[in-house]
Amino acid sequence: MTEQRVLIIDDEPDIRELLEITLLRMGLDTLTAGNVEEALTQIKAHEPNLCLTDMRLPDGSGIDIVRFLQKEYPQIPVAVITAYGSMDAAVEALKAGAYDFVSKPVDLPKLRDLIQTALKLTSGEKSQRPKATDSTLAQGRILGSSPAMQTLKSTIGKLARSQAPVYIHGESGSGKELVAHEIHLQSPRQKAPFIPVNCGAIPENLMESEFFGHKKGSFTGAVTDKQGLFQAAHKGTLFLDEVADLPLTMQVKLLRAIQERAIKPVGGLEEIPVDVRILSATHKSLEHEVAAGNFRQDLYYRLNVIKLKVPPLRERQDDIELLAEFFLKKIAERWQMPAIKLSLQARHMLLSYSFPGNVRELENILERASTLCEDNTIQAEDLQLPQMHSTQQPSSVQPQLVRPVQLSAPPELINPYSSQPPHHINTNSTEPSWTPHTDEVAERNMIIEALEQTRWNRTKAAELLGMSFRQLRYRIQKYELDTH
Repeated sequence: MTEQRVLIIDDEPDIRELLEITLLRMGLDTLTAGNVEEALTQIKAHEPNLCLTDMRLPDGSGIDIVRFLQKEYPQIPVAVITAYGSMDAAVEALKAGAYDFVSKPVDLPKLRDLIQTALKLTSGEKSQRPKATDSTLAQGRILGSSPAMQTLKSTIGKLARSQAPVYIHGESGSGKELVAHEIHLQSPRQKAPFIPVNCGAIPENLMESEFFGHKKGSFTGAVTDKQGLFQAAHKGTLFLDEVADLPLTMQVKLLRAIQERAIKPVGGLEEIPVDVRILSATHKSLEHEVAAGNFRQDLYYRLNVIKLKVPPLRERQDDIELLAEFFLKKIAERWQMPAIKLSLQARHMLLSYSFPGNVRELENILERASTLCEDNTIQAEDLQLPQMHSTQQPSSVQPQLVRPVQLSAPPELINPYSSQPPHHINTNSTEPSWTPHTDEVAERNMIIEALEQTRWNRTKAAELLGMSFRQLRYRIQKYELDTH
C-alpha cells in the first residue's frame, strides 16, 4: 500500500514539530509549510492525501487553503486548526469546504481520530463503498434521474466528504431521512452507526436522558446506567429529525454538546467525549422559528452550516414512473402478490397529480390501489386521488388522506382488542358487507367474523365480504391474521 502523506501548515515551528511527530508515529509521511505560498507549492508538487492548516498564517489564512483545494484539488480533504473558542472561524471554514476542525490546544487523540477518518476518503476503502445501483434498491437507496435529483445526488456526494453539520430542509414525505442516511453511507463513517431520532416524539422530561444517557440512581426509575443517543452514534452519524420540535431548554444542552463535542449523562460528574456528525431536518422553516423565538439563533447557526434542500415530488415529475415501478415491485414482494402494473390512464393521472404528501403519499396511494385493482392492473379509478388541482401548492397542514374515514359501525362498538365482532355480517344479504372506505378497525373485525363464519375458508370469506380473494389475502397479511 502506498504511504500516505499529510501536509502540515502552521507558522509556529513548535506546532509543526509536534504535529509532525504525531503523524510519524501513526506511520504517515509528512510535509510542512509555514505560510500560504509554501503550502500551495507543496500541494502542487506532491498532492498530499490530507492537509492540516492553522487558521492564521503570515500571508493569508487557512480559509485561503481550503478554497484553493476546493477549486483545484477537491479530492484532498483539509482540516483547520482554530484558536480555542473560535467556533465562528470553524463554521466559516466548514462552509468553505473544510473536512473538519480541531481547536488549540490540540487534543492529540482527537486529532488522530480525525486524521484516520479523513484518510479513508483517499484510501482504498473509498472504492469499497456501496454505490446506489439497481442491486441496492432494496436497501432504500435514492431513486430518480430527473435534473433535480441529479443535482441532489451530486451534492450528497460532496457533503459526504465533510464532517460539517448539514441541515436538510424539505416538505413532509419528501425523503429527508433517506437523504441523511445516504450522506452517512457515502461518508467515511459508513461502517459506524446511523442513529435517527424524531425529536418531536420524545417526552420533554425524558429528553436529556435520551440524548445524553444517565447514571444509576440519578432519578426515580434509573436502576442502571444508560447510554444516550450521542454515545450510541459515537464514530457515526446522529440524525435529528424534526429538530424544530425541541424545547428551548433542550436546545441549550444540545448546543453545548455540539460545540464541546462532549456530553454529560444525567447524574454524571464528568464529561464524555463523543465523535458524532450531526445531520438535522424539519419540514418547518427554521428561519421563521428563530424569528418567532421558538428556536435559538446560535443553535440554528451551528446546525445550518450547510443547507440542503430536498425537492418535492412535483418538481421531479420525471421520477414518478420510476418510483411507482419500484413501490409496486416492493408491494408485490411484501404481500406475495403477482407483479402489479399501471394502466396508461393511471400513469397519466399520477403524472398530473401534485402529490402534496410527496413520495410517501405516492407509496400509500399505490399500496391502496394494489388491493383494489383487478387482473393485477391498477386503473385510474383504483388510485382514488383526492379532488384537487394538479398545480395546487402544499400548505402547512398535513396532506389529505387517500381515502375518507367512514365507520361501518358505531364508534362505541369498535374495539380492536375484542374477540367480539363490531356487528353481525348478514350472510343472506346480497349487498357487500365491506366497502373500500371501511375503517381499518371495523375492517379487521369484519374479516375475522367472516373467516370464523366460513371456518377460515378464504374463498368463501371473500365472497361473503364482497371483495376479491387477493384483496382478502392482502388484508389477512396486513392485519397479521395469517397465524390460524
